[in-house]
Amino acid sequence: MNNEELKTTITALLPSDTFEEGGEWLNINVEPKDWLPLAQQLRNDASLFFDYLFCLTCIDWKTHLTMVYHLSSTRCRHNIVVKSKLDRSNPEIETVSKIWKTAEFHEREVYEMFGVKFLNHPDLRLLILPDGWEGKKPMLKDFEDAVNMIRL
Repeated sequence: MNNEELKTTITALLPSDTFEEGGEWLNINVEPKDWLPLAQQLRNDASLFFDYLFCLTCIDWKTHLTMVYHLSSTRCRHNIVVKSKLDRSNPEIETVSKIWKTAEFHEREVYEMFGVKFLNHPDLRLLILPDGWEGKKPMLKDFEDAVNMIRL
């Protein structure tokens, strides 16, 4: 499917989605509350079959956070990017680790680096940082490290 066909198919699944124009891949903006149902449809719809989550990350815009998911269909050979805007003071979104197993570790990394809470995650704990770093969120732009004097 090309981007226009993907856009038409995805709009039929969730009409409230918006799209960003001009990129190589179709960029979809979805509300956090709509993300899990859309993710299930993206994975299970035979014409879409997004079976591979190859990147999951977060962006700090200082006013809000944006979750970014890169999905690919190994059978249909198409790609999309799904973005969801989160409240910076209480960033929460449903886990997709039951849909794409690779999300389990990606979500743990975003949790420890940005503080995003992945609701219903099976094992939400630190992945990389040592004990004592719980809740410090070192990838946020307002993070200050008094020991190393890092200020962004």
